Formats: sequence, C-alpha cells, structure tokens
Amino acid sequence: MNMAKLTKDILIGASLALLAAVGHTQELTEVRIGTNNVVSDGLFYIAEAKGFFKEQGIVPKYFVFDGGPKMIAPLGAGQIDVGAAASSAGLFNAVGRGINIKVVADKGSTPASYDYIPILVRKALVDSGKVKGFKDFKGLKVAESSKGGSPGSKLNEALKQAGLSYKSVDHVYMSYPQQVLALGNGSVDAAVTTEPSATQAIENGSAVKISDDSAYPNQQVAVVVYSMDFIKGKPDLAMKFMIAYLKAVRFYNDAMKAGKLAGPTANEVVNILIKNTNVKDPAVYRNTTPNGVNPNGKVNVEGLKKDYDFFAEQGYIEGKASVEQVVDNSYVENALKVLGPYTPMK
Repeated sequence: MNMAKLTKDILIGASLALLAAVGHTQELTEVRIGTNNVVSDGLFYIAEAKGFFKEQGIVPKYFVFDGGPKMIAPLGAGQIDVGAAASSAGLFNAVGRGINIKVVADKGSTPASYDYIPILVRKALVDSGKVKGFKDFKGLKVAESSKGGSPGSKLNEALKQAGLSYKSVDHVYMSYPQQVLALGNGSVDAAVTTEPSATQAIENGSAVKISDDSAYPNQQVAVVVYSMDFIKGKPDLAMKFMIAYLKAVRFYNDAMKAGKLAGPTANEVVNILIKNTNVKDPAVYRNTTPNGVNPNGKVNVEGLKKDYDFFAEQGYIEGKASVEQVVDNSYVENALKVLGPYTPMK
C-alpha cells in the first residue's frame, strides 16, 4: 500500500470535512457573483436563502449583467469571482485570448422532461400542414438569441436528424421576449427560445412546440464559471462555495417532478425565485418547463464538445482553446467527497 498517498487522502478528506462543518461563528467572507437575473440564476439565491452560503462562511454580493458574455471580461480581470455563463463560441474565444477562467459546474441542462430551450413554430404553419416536422424547416426564418450560442447548436442537431443542415434555414437574431412578439406577428416562422418566453408564446396561441428531448438530449446550456483570481487567490473559499452551491442544486432538484416544479420543495423554490429574479408570477413557474441541473454538479463535457464542434464548423471559433482547457470538474468532485451522491427527497 502506498502510505504517502493514503496519508494525503486522509488529510484531504479531513480538510473537506472541516470545510463542510464551518458554521455561523466564522466571519463571513464576500464572494462576488455575476448574474443575468434569469430563472437559472435562482440556484445562487437558493443557496443564500437556505443558509448554505452562510454555513460555509460566505456572504454573496451580486452584480447583474444584461448578458452572459458581458461578465467574461470582469471575470478575467478578477472583478467578480463567480459568473453565470452559457455554452457559446464567445466563452471558448475568451479563453483562447488568454482570459483565464474555468467552467466548474452545471447551471442549466436538458435531461429528459426538462427541455427548457424548446424549438417553437408558428401555429398557423402547423395548422395549415406546411410544417409537420423539422424536415419542413428548409427556407424558414428561425429566430435565435445570438450568433454562436447554445440555441444554434440545438437547432443544428434537430435539423441534422431531418437530413438538413444549419444553413438550410434563414437565421434571425433577437432577444427571447422579442421572439414571442415576432412569432405572433409572423415576422419569423420558428424560434429556439427559452422559458418563460416559450410558454408565453404557446399560451397566447401564436406558436406550438415542435422539439422534444430527442432533439438534443442532455445539452449543457448554462454553466458556473470561476475566475482564476478566485481559484488561485482563494482556493478554500472556492471549495466552500461549491459545497454551498451543490446543496442548493439538490434542494432545487427536490422541487422538480415530471417536468414541472411540483416536487416536495417546490413552494419554497418558487417563493425564492419570485423574490430574487425578474419573473414575479407564481403561475409562470408552475406552468413552464424548468431548467434541469445535474444534482451531482458535473458539467456534461461531451455536450460542450458537441457545441464546440458546431461553433468551429460555422467559423465562430477564433482561437485554439479546447473544452478540456476550459472545464474543471475538480471542485464538484471534491464537494461530492463531502456531500456524497444525491439522494432525492421523498
């Protein structure tokens, strides 16, 4: 037996256990978190509301950005410690330009029944029989939030299954709320949108959902990002943050049931989201499809590789940053040594 390795493992285990046990007597340390004030950012607010951050000696300070790409530079400069980002060409290009950040955990993904970025088609096109499936998308105007993002990769996968390419459709770029209006007035034929915009378009009668989980299962849509200053300058705090975050992720998963926020902790989760995000109507949370998130925290590396390959094929990648260079699952792995695997609440 390698006694040196055994001793090291024992010391690591003891240190992690100590991190998990820190309590309210410890002085709180500020962690600066960049958010977009969207529903999937609710995981941070759950960690705060449930006292998980405080247990780890953390007090969060939030900085709201109007888009994930806008927080990349502040992360690289160490102006914020943690960011809420998305799978995008911009993320990989930033690392390729030398902005030293790491993707460390899942924040939004699409496991079975939780396809929260569906593809919608104008209801009139479906009612007329013009569009029955993705094979009928050729030449349609399809809205996406931006060029080089995860919605484009989702659309690409759906079109490939129908024997079409990404270039088989005309791409229009607009915000998710604008997509709802555009579907209603007929200026676009389809959209790769997100919740709650998707449900709003369906409920107002302008669109129907055409995608399901099979279009792109388990896509890695949103991620948690650490700045290198946080990783190198505050390694213990970075570890504590992940323990608190993963506890929040599990509390959120306990709110999910059959593709809805209908599980044991749903009422608490909905109240926390109403208080802290830009969606204030409880009925929206009850009716929409919530984002999935891995209860054991790990990033879906294979999903990111699929997106990366799509970005590269379309000419969106400017540098040579690889997925392996961007992702660091070690914080989740160490948090799991403390918390163990997820067990759903019954």
